[in-house]
Amino acid sequence: MYLAMKMVADDMTKFLPQQPPRAFHSITPTMCGILAVFGCVDNSQAKRSRIIELSRRLRHRGPDWSGLHCHQDCYLAHQRLAIVDPASGDQPLYNEDKTVVVTVNGEIYNHKQLKENLKSHQFRTGSDCEVIAHLYEEYGEDFVDMLDGMFSFVLLNTRDKSFIAARDAIGITPLYIGWGLDGSVWFASEMKALSDDCERFMSFLPGHIYSSKQGVIRRWYNPPWFSEKIPSTPYDPKAVLKRLMTDVPFGVLLSGGLDSSLVAAVAARYLAIQRLLASGAHSYIPSALGSPDLKAAREVADYIGTRHHEFHFTVQEGIDALEEVIYHIETYDVTTIRASTPMFLMSRKIKSLGVKMVLSGGVPMKSSEATCISIKLLTKKSFMKKHVERANKSTSAWGLEARVPFLDKEFINVAMSIDPEWKMIRPDLGRIEKWVLRNAFDDDQKPYLPKVGVSSLKYSCNLENLLAHLYRQKEQFSDEFGYSWIDGLKDHAENQVTDAMLMNASFIYPENTPTTKEDTIDYLREVFP
Repeated sequence: MYLAMKMVADDMTKFLPQQPPRAFHSITPTMCGILAVFGCVDNSQAKRSRIIELSRRLRHRGPDWSGLHCHQDCYLAHQRLAIVDPASGDQPLYNEDKTVVVTVNGEIYNHKQLKENLKSHQFRTGSDCEVIAHLYEEYGEDFVDMLDGMFSFVLLNTRDKSFIAARDAIGITPLYIGWGLDGSVWFASEMKALSDDCERFMSFLPGHIYSSKQGVIRRWYNPPWFSEKIPSTPYDPKAVLKRLMTDVPFGVLLSGGLDSSLVAAVAARYLAIQRLLASGAHSYIPSALGSPDLKAAREVADYIGTRHHEFHFTVQEGIDALEEVIYHIETYDVTTIRASTPMFLMSRKIKSLGVKMVLSGGVPMKSSEATCISIKLLTKKSFMKKHVERANKSTSAWGLEARVPFLDKEFINVAMSIDPEWKMIRPDLGRIEKWVLRNAFDDDQKPYLPKVGVSSLKYSCNLENLLAHLYRQKEQFSDEFGYSWIDGLKDHAENQVTDAMLMNASFIYPENTPTTKEDTIDYLREVFP
C-alpha cells in the first residue's frame, strides 16, 4: 500500500526545464485589488469619483498603480502590484478593439499554451491575464475551466453590456459580490469596498462563475471526484515551479512544518539545478521567544541552502497590531486572528526588505490529510466536507504576494480523489497526519528534507521517535509564534472582559454570540462588525 501511495518521481530533474522558463520575465502580479460595478442608476462624475474612492480602500493590495475603465453605467477599477515589468501590463486589459474589458487579480500559468490556440488574435501586452479577454471572444463564457492558475476576474462585453465574474477553483484569490439599492451589481477583492454602498454582499464561491445573461452564480469547476483507488501517478513539482515566475527578489515562508518545508525544498532544488540559488532564495519565519518550530526551520534552511531570516515579535506587539489585523482580514474569528497576526507582522518586515513575492506552504493540507487539532472530531464522511481555508489578506495588507503551490488545481484534483480513509490519522496502523503527502516525498536516495536515523520511523507513531523532518509533527501556526502568544492573548482578554460582560454578551451580540472572553473583546467586533 505504501508503494502505491508514493507519488514522487525517482528523478525530479526530468520534470525540470534545462533553462529558466521565459515566463520569469513575462508574468504579471497575482496579488492585486479589483472593484467592478454594473447597472448604476447614477453614472455622473460624482459616481466615478465614488468608485475611485472605494477602489483606494484596496490600494494596499496593489500600491504600484491604479486603473479605471468607465462605460456608461459600468465601472471596472484595478489596483496593481507590479512584480515585474512595471511599465506594461496595467489593467484593466482589453481585446483588440477594446470591446471586451477585464480586470483580474490573478496569475494564469498556462497562458502560453492557451495563446497557441489563439493565433488569430492580437495581444497588446505581455500580461498573462490578457488571454482571458481573447478566450472570451473565442469561446464565450465557457472558457474558465481552461485556465490553470489563481484568479478572480470581472469581464465586461461593451457590445451588449453583459458581464461575467469568476473565481479560481480553490478560492486562492478573494472575491465578493454585492447588490446596491438601485439594482446595481458589485464585485470586489475585499468586503471593505462594498460595505458602505451595498445593501447586502457575500463571498463569491470558489469554482463558480456569475453571468449577467443568466442572472445566477453557477459552478464551473466540476472535478472527477471520488475515486476508491490510491493514485500511483508520480508527483509533478510543477505546482511549485510554475510559481517561480518573477524577476524580483522573492522568498519562502518557512515555518518549520511539513508543507512550507517541502515547498522550500522543491524550489531550492530547482534553483540549485538552475544555479540561481545564490541570487534569489531567502526563507522567513515569524516567531516569539520560545517558539517550538524555530529549530526545525533553521535545520531545513541549512539543509536546502536558503538564507534564513527570523523575525521575533513580542506578545505586546501582536496585541498592538490586532485592530489592523482585523481590519485587513475582515473577520473577528479568534482562531483566524491568532494565526493571522504573526503573518501580518512578518509581511511588513519582509516587504521592508524589498521583497514582493513569497512562496507559502499555505493553508494546512485539509484536502490531503487530517489535522492534529481536528482528528478526534472527524469521521470519514465529515472529513470529505472539510474545505480548504485560505487567506492571503495578511500578506496583501503590505503589498506582499503569497503564492501557494499546494492549492494548485491539478494537485487538489489528485489529493481529493484519494479515499479519505487514507487521509485519516490511524495510530493503530502507524499513520500520522498528512501520511500520503509524507510518503509521496519519502526519497531515500535524494531526501528533500534532513533525515536523522529514520530507517524505521515511518512505521511508528511514537512522537519521541519522529526525529526526521519529513515525519515531524508541527505546531499550530498560532502556536509556532510561541506558546506565549495564545496565553498572552488570553491574559489580555481576561484583563479586558469581566465575567459580567461575558454573561451579557448575548444581549450585545445576539448573532454569533461570543462564548469566551477572548472572543468578547469589544474591538474584535467593532473594527469589523
